[in-house]
Amino acid sequence: MTDDRLRIDLERVLRSRLGDRRMRWIPRRLIAWLERLICQREMNEVLDHAGHLRGAEFCHAALDHLSVSYTTTAEQRLPDTTRVIIASNHPLGGLDGITLIDWAARRYGCQPIVMVNDLLMAITPLAGVFLPINKHGAQSREASEAVDRAFASDRPVIMFPAGLCSRQLPGGTIADLRWRPTFVNRALRSGRTIVPVRFSGINSPSFYRFARLRQRSGLKLNIEMALLPREVFRHRGSHFEIRIGHPITPESIAGGRPQTIADQIRATVYTL
Repeated sequence: MTDDRLRIDLERVLRSRLGDRRMRWIPRRLIAWLERLICQREMNEVLDHAGHLRGAEFCHAALDHLSVSYTTTAEQRLPDTTRVIIASNHPLGGLDGITLIDWAARRYGCQPIVMVNDLLMAITPLAGVFLPINKHGAQSREASEAVDRAFASDRPVIMFPAGLCSRQLPGGTIADLRWRPTFVNRALRSGRTIVPVRFSGINSPSFYRFARLRQRSGLKLNIEMALLPREVFRHRGSHFEIRIGHPITPESIAGGRPQTIADQIRATVYTL
């Protein structure tokens, strides 16, 4: 009898990429260390609990398994339409996205769409809500058309304009880097209303230290992403707050400089 459960198996992935001959040169201790680094056992426990579900249902079950809860502030500000762009800060790099998917699905009664790094498409249960973006090269024609269809649809779109989770800025403040104006351009082109959102929470000091070391080394690759699963499980039992700002219609920002508008919305989010 085969086990059809969805599982994360780092050793099997490495073997499929490197082959048996190269795998002989990788110490088992190193593989075990990498498995602990990415919290393989803990992630498989989540999959045991929720891996049979998809989209927002998976997110809700995962939050339940982790005993994570949240509340919203000023939800009455939300427009009635589902055709919104939820523009949020990105403090955690994992649980914030999962929580916003659960909230948006409950609030709007449909599966949202989340624009993500294409590497995250490996998370099979969320493939139906994730819209992959290639951050390290040109988008294919097919991928660009998929983005256009998403914004033409009636489903709410969640975007993290910073493009990566918050970092420790000079002076010690934990906040997003500068927001990219893509969400502003998309709002103008698609006629969607922007809903600014501030999500509470921060990652551990060790995450920010590692990110600073990587930046000082000159390494471009965002290798601290490997630490994000550990941050997810560090927040077991946490409570988060989703603070909602005043909606911004495309008509109210027409004619403005997209980057300036993005900067202003980011600043507004941090006052919520």
